[in-house]
Amino acid sequence: MATVFASPRDLLGQEGTKLEASDWLTIEQDRIDEFGRVTGDLQWIHVDPVRAKDGPFGATIAHGYLTLSLVNLFMPQMIDVRRFSAGVNVGMDKTRFLQPVVVGSRIRGTGEIISAEEVKGGAIQSVTRVTVEIEGKDKPACVVDTINRYFPESE
Repeated sequence: MATVFASPRDLLGQEGTKLEASDWLTIEQDRIDEFGRVTGDLQWIHVDPVRAKDGPFGATIAHGYLTLSLVNLFMPQMIDVRRFSAGVNVGMDKTRFLQPVVVGSRIRGTGEIISAEEVKGGAIQSVTRVTVEIEGKDKPACVVDTINRYFPESE
């Protein structure tokens, strides 16, 4: 269940707030293959299970950018900000890939609000640190600070 904020302004002063974890997601070869097709990254460590079995990870691994893109799936499961007219992803900072996600692994997102401030036009901009955990592993797959801007509702 996502941590709920009744409005973007309720993010102000919430630095350090831990968010609810997302659901676990199993990374299947179909998802890896499709990501490789749409991005053109068909490197064998991702899309050739036979060759990858003898490779450095013992199986295929998810693309780092696939893992990163799943933050978009995890965020609404972790945080639910209400009463705004539009929300945009402004970017990200401090992205790190710390451990590969081997096919068949289960991953989830956990989060913490790093900052929140009012910006031009009355919008609220927040930075959320998302950690993509791999079930059963001490080290996460990815850590990224996401930057989101919430525009106020029209009067």
